Amino acid sequence: MKIVIIEDEQHTAEDLAETIKKAESGAQIGAILRSVKEAVAYFQNNERPDLIFCDIQLGDGLSFEIFNRIPISSPVIFCTAYDEYALKAFKA
Repeated sequence: MKIVIIEDEQHTAEDLAETIKKAESGAQIGAILRSVKEAVAYFQNNERPDLIFCDIQLGDGLSFEIFNRIPISSPVIFCTAYDEYALKAFKA
């Protein structure tokens, strides 16, 4: 299973990647992306992953911008510390 992590905090991204690998031995972290800009560029030039873990608030904007700009059919698990984005994440 190829997984992409979109998270701007390096420590959090590394912890999540480690947790995923422990939980699923066959998981392959295809990329750790740190911004809307980086994620858009990645998805324009690479195959879609099997699963995306995505923080909502990134340094250069909200991750919803990624999905508004790039058609992605992969399942997305949104991770955030900001409860005001919960409903918007479910609608995305």
